[in-house]
Amino acid sequence: MMNPEERERLKACHDEIAQILYRNSPPESLEDLESIEQHLRQQWLEVMGPDIAFFLSKQQPGQKKDEKGL
Repeated sequence: MMNPEERERLKACHDEIAQILYRNSPPESLEDLESIEQHLRQQWLEVMGPDIAFFLSKQQPGQKKDEKGL
């Protein structure tokens, strides 16, 4: 479970990521919820997803994989 300090740090990182994505989003991608979702999904897949997938693919010592191998 996440401790309060980690939760606060995650919130700060989240806020900074949101600001960066907003600054780098074309205005037409911010017109409606569907456009926002599509743009954020694209950014996630291109920029953040590969790094997070790589991090998650490394099993930490002592962690057990579930039935699906995750």
